[in-house]
Amino acid sequence: MTTIALFGTSADPPTTGHQAIINWLSQHFDWVAVWASDNPFKSHQTPLEHRAAMLRLLIKDIDPPRYNIGLYQELSSPRTLETVEKAKSLWPEGKLVLIVGSDLVKQLPRWYKVEDLLRQVELLVIPRPGSPIEEISLGELRNLGAKVAIASLTGPNVSSTAYRQNKDTTSLTPTIEEYIDREQLYECQNAPREKLHIH
Repeated sequence: MTTIALFGTSADPPTTGHQAIINWLSQHFDWVAVWASDNPFKSHQTPLEHRAAMLRLLIKDIDPPRYNIGLYQELSSPRTLETVEKAKSLWPEGKLVLIVGSDLVKQLPRWYKVEDLLRQVELLVIPRPGSPIEEISLGELRNLGAKVAIASLTGPNVSSTAYRQNKDTTSLTPTIEEYIDREQLYECQNAPREKLHIH
């Protein structure tokens, strides 16, 4: 059976951490479907079409290139259940595995019609630094019917939040940084940057 990794992310902006996760997924699944989404539990600084465009660039820049990754922006929905229903029409015979960061594990039981969702997908949790996976939270998900696995990958210690709040460009690929500069997407981009003086 074809295994499909479903990886939606707010991508505000997408980072080298997202890129590392997508690359890892491409080595463990037959196909990786990626999209930018609005998270109803977050506020977003950048319009969805820009976040999707940046994700496309991030995927294109994976080196060496992987040919089993696709941007499926049509899967984007604030309700993951709607995303999964769309994915089932694209891959009716596929095994769908929903990829979530460990920071979302506690939030998952509050998702829209979560029991319906968990009947249709398996969960793969990506550990994230600073978001330990608690057995009690996994137990709650399993009580709701979830089939849960923990990825052997730990997501890199970078985040979109660090970029937005601290102007930390170390978490961005050069292509994404260039896109943000060109489109003037984040207020922090307009702040003066310290220049390095070489003597």
